Amino acid sequence: MFAKEVYVRRRATLLNSLREAGEHGLVLFVGNAEAPAQYKDNCYKWRQDSSWLYYLGLDEPLMGAILDIDSGAETLFADDVDIDDIIWMGPQPSVRSKADSVGIAFTRPYGALAEGLKAAAGRPVHFLPPSRYYNTLKLQELLPGAGPSEALIKAVIAMRLIKEPVEIEAIDAACALGYEMHSVARDAIQIGIIEQEIVGKMEAVALGKGWGVSFPTILTQHGETLHNHGHAAVVEPGKLMVIDAGVESNEHYASDFTRTYPTDGKYTQKQREVYQIVYECNQLAFALARPGVTYREIHLATARKMLEGLSALDLVHGDLDEMVAAGIAGLFQPHGLGHNMGLDVHDMEDLGENLVGYDQDQQRAKQLGLGSLRMARRLRPGHVITDEPGIYFIPALIEKFKKEGLGGNFVNYAKLESYYDFGGIRIEDDVLITHDGARRLGPQRLPASPDEVEEAMRK
Repeated sequence: MFAKEVYVRRRATLLNSLREAGEHGLVLFVGNAEAPAQYKDNCYKWRQDSSWLYYLGLDEPLMGAILDIDSGAETLFADDVDIDDIIWMGPQPSVRSKADSVGIAFTRPYGALAEGLKAAAGRPVHFLPPSRYYNTLKLQELLPGAGPSEALIKAVIAMRLIKEPVEIEAIDAACALGYEMHSVARDAIQIGIIEQEIVGKMEAVALGKGWGVSFPTILTQHGETLHNHGHAAVVEPGKLMVIDAGVESNEHYASDFTRTYPTDGKYTQKQREVYQIVYECNQLAFALARPGVTYREIHLATARKMLEGLSALDLVHGDLDEMVAAGIAGLFQPHGLGHNMGLDVHDMEDLGENLVGYDQDQQRAKQLGLGSLRMARRLRPGHVITDEPGIYFIPALIEKFKKEGLGGNFVNYAKLESYYDFGGIRIEDDVLITHDGARRLGPQRLPASPDEVEEAMRK
């Protein structure tokens, strides 16, 4: 948790922004409950709702809060433990002390939430879209037929998008753990071992020094499958291993890095050629990132850079701008350049991906690749985003393009056939937008250029 004053200020800012937007009534926050995995007392690992953490900080289940937009009154709804709880959990801090720790004046039992809402006397009740089944059912029970508040969603997004200094410090710390986790993974790559052994060593860092991983670890020698979570394969020589993984710190802030390693420590000429293109795209995106530029523009600039490199390999040919406009880059990178990151690794996407990632004057494209861009906004100081270009040779996708004539005369399908067993390459860094440009988060950058990667693996 941060200092009490952080949460007091955040809630006051939220209520003020709603008043300025002409809203009134109540704001309802419902924290998460524990979710049984097989039976009631064997639950999935506990994780609090991120917006609850942002405004209320209390990392425990079965809590609610009502904030009065008109009067500014705040009430925490939670229960003190009884003797049965103490037997299993030991003595616990009182609800009153928990409320004091985040600056809330009033407390009531959790079961009084419905009564608290009835006191609204017909005034609007604003709440966020739930991401858990418990919260969905609880909101239906409390407010039958009601829907999430667009005004509240937009106010929360506006606040959480721009990271405060304490958040940037927390993300830097999460990135330091991510650096350590990735370094352990790189050093553990050996021909003949099972991928799962590497995953076990790297996730030990996440669990030993943080809350755990920020998303299911991607570690695969089939990088052409973008979210490959299987780890049963034997590490083979001559392969490319994509490792996309992050740590969630004990403060619940995320890191998210990707590196692509030659399994036997040295890239083949063919691998190095493609890797160099991806590396240059990553470098270009970082160089262009600064306030006032849209991330959509940077995505398109890196797409052009990628096609320039692929053209030099005779995998595509033609006018670069025409290829960008035709969406040819999507054949090789069917995802966007990056996403927002913070308390969630894909920050706030539970509130609506387009609302989070797009300005009001932007529309999401339908084109492959560009249409998957999760963050297109005009960059501002305090934005935390990922920079993750990649090139993937996906045989089924290439064959679909070929069959349907989607590549026009731009794609050299005959030569692409020799890349069907190549796999994929992705390089990802976490980036903070500053007042005069950008900086990569974490204490130092993971080895990224082909020479740096080979040197690190040699050591």
